Amino acid sequence: MSTRKLCTICARGGSKGVPNKNIRSIRGYPLIAITVIQAVKSGLFEHVAVSSDSNEILDAAHNAGADILVQRPDLLASDSAAKVPAIIHCAQEAERQTGRQFDIFVDLDATSPLRFISDIEAAVELLIDKNCSNVITGTPARHSPYFSLVEAKADGSVELAKNRVPPVVRRQDAPSCYDMNGSIYVWKREKLFSQETLFHNDTHIYTMPAERSIDVDTELDFRLVSFLAEQGDRFSKQW
Repeated sequence: MSTRKLCTICARGGSKGVPNKNIRSIRGYPLIAITVIQAVKSGLFEHVAVSSDSNEILDAAHNAGADILVQRPDLLASDSAAKVPAIIHCAQEAERQTGRQFDIFVDLDATSPLRFISDIEAAVELLIDKNCSNVITGTPARHSPYFSLVEAKADGSVELAKNRVPPVVRRQDAPSCYDMNGSIYVWKREKLFSQETLFHNDTHIYTMPAERSIDVDTELDFRLVSFLAEQGDRFSKQW
């Protein structure tokens, strides 16, 4: 029996670091459009739902192929609003609009346009193969909390973020650690709706290379993503 899959894409209008980033152009496409096109081209989803407090973003998403548009409440669109409640709201509104229930929900971050469509497919496959609650994506961490990542104490001094006995003296001996890239989140229905949390006791990670893990959070990020997107067609052919 096939599973019904819904894609959600949540994009606020009020970005402080990169103003209007979700509708800024990369290779002639608004940023939000790239992720919508990836979702549509994957062929995985019955519907692609976009949630935003900005009509400009919703219009750009609709023009790119999103077939469900969700007006995000102000409470879920503030600088302090958490991401998971916004995803749940979008998913519930999509079910209300379609009159259907979905088995798997995949949230794609609009500010991570360098993912490959194969990354989306593989993350969904991992959820199914492992029969786990959810899957997140990340890239191998540049600094290990066991070896070269420090945290500040109240008095201003620093210490290793994670200590072991005996201590880890070589990076190769430290457990594998990852930087979450926020690119793709995959949930089973019951887990998404039962808890407003990202981590469960069986959460798995799908690993992506650093070059496909850039999240547009600063002007430098935007310039870097634009530069990489212009280098041949390995990225742009994904949309």
